[in-house]
Amino acid sequence: MHKYMRAIGFSRLRKRDLDRLLFEIRRNPDHHQTALDSEGNEFVELRRELAPGMGLAMRGTYNDDGHFEMDYYFPYSCGREISTKVPAEVIRESARECYLGLCDDLRLGIDLIFYIQDMLTILESEQRNKKIVDFGGTTLGALSTEGKILMPVFTTAKQVENVQRFSEKHMELLSAAKEGDHEAYEELAMDDMDTYAMISDRIEREDLYSIITSYFMPSGIESDKYAVMGKILDCRTEVNRHSAETLFVMKIECNELIFDVCINSMDLFGMPEVGRRFKGKVWMQGSVHPISRNRGLI
Repeated sequence: MHKYMRAIGFSRLRKRDLDRLLFEIRRNPDHHQTALDSEGNEFVELRRELAPGMGLAMRGTYNDDGHFEMDYYFPYSCGREISTKVPAEVIRESARECYLGLCDDLRLGIDLIFYIQDMLTILESEQRNKKIVDFGGTTLGALSTEGKILMPVFTTAKQVENVQRFSEKHMELLSAAKEGDHEAYEELAMDDMDTYAMISDRIEREDLYSIITSYFMPSGIESDKYAVMGKILDCRTEVNRHSAETLFVMKIECNELIFDVCINSMDLFGMPEVGRRFKGKVWMQGSVHPISRNRGLI
């Protein structure tokens, strides 16, 4: 059983129930797409939408008798807007026809790795022929099985302006350091020392989460899993049509990166509201937008 099935509303799903659901999707999918895989074989994706923007996908092939043979399945939750326009590299997994996306967004300070949702769109692009493919942006959506709601930290307009100014300067220094600017390296090192000194001083009299308002960092040994904390910009409630379980879909701003997080209401401690903060662990998914040399943005 896939761990993140509960994130889309299947907290009590048993194997026989899953087999029945997969059979229904195979017989009557909401979405059917076919493309040639990296070895030139026909590969198929079937989807069933269980709530707006989220559902269950199956991938596999048709055998000689025309029957669909499933290779694997996964739950998904789609984002609603482009999260980053940094160029993305698409990498195929070794064991199966499955792709991960990688992009170096300076706002995060680490390489962002995510599970590709729209793999067949990639297979239909020049990526399948191992040519250079441009991407017009990445839309991120995440699934979570555990999370908490934290209250916001009060900030003045002046503090917000100072943070924005510091962030812009930090991005410029990181970009310069990547180009080999030694002065930028030194200034970044000094900034880190100042930040460490500030935190060491404030932690004596303040709560940790009043000092750290946002973070984005890897969690565990799987490359597309992250521990995040960010401000809730929007929140909506959805209901899984199959299980009738309630889901929360939150638009999160985390280290200036904006993405959607879907979580089962039973797995979220606290009530999500705009302005509050979400803290939890997520499986990052995304869809990239290939740019065809002849057709423009796909």
